Amino acid sequence: MMHYLGTSVPGNRRRPFSFPSGQVSVFEAGDTAGEMLGEIFEDMGLFRATVPTGRPLIGLDLGTKTIGVAVSDVRCAVASPLTTIRRTKSSMDADKIRHVAGDRQVAGIVLGLPKNMNGTEGPRCQSVRAFAKRLTGLLELPVAFWDERLSTAQAERSMLEGGLSRRRRAELVNHVAASIILQGALDRMAAADSPK
Repeated sequence: MMHYLGTSVPGNRRRPFSFPSGQVSVFEAGDTAGEMLGEIFEDMGLFRATVPTGRPLIGLDLGTKTIGVAVSDVRCAVASPLTTIRRTKSSMDADKIRHVAGDRQVAGIVLGLPKNMNGTEGPRCQSVRAFAKRLTGLLELPVAFWDERLSTAQAERSMLEGGLSRRRRAELVNHVAASIILQGALDRMAAADSPK
């Protein structure tokens, strides 16, 4: 039996969601997207099924000194670097993101998860997970984690190819990395949505 997402969130159309495994939905018959707001998702498919259509997403790259912010278009097809937030206190950082999310009327947040190269999680991952909990307490938006391994290196490489100076690269690296993180998540969601 196919279950559909409810329509309690403005702009959310009734639509089935198919996972690559062939499973149509893991939601129970009574679940609605509105009940999933403020949740944290490890699975991009569940996140995609939760976010309302027609609104952008933001991507975040949490560094120790700055937070890179990127935003998608309303079709969630293309990510663009937006800004870099200087880190202060965690609560103030979350409040700044709340303002960006409100200004852009975003449907959800993709947060880069800095796993180790062997796939394990260290102290930085724990810090990102704690920040995600803070965000969901402040915003009623779903948050998804995206494995960000090598996103900063990829951002550096693309800026080097673009001929940017070292100083300019240092200014832009976090929000360019956020754009790479968000684009990876958008591509995964698009692949899951496309018919096989």
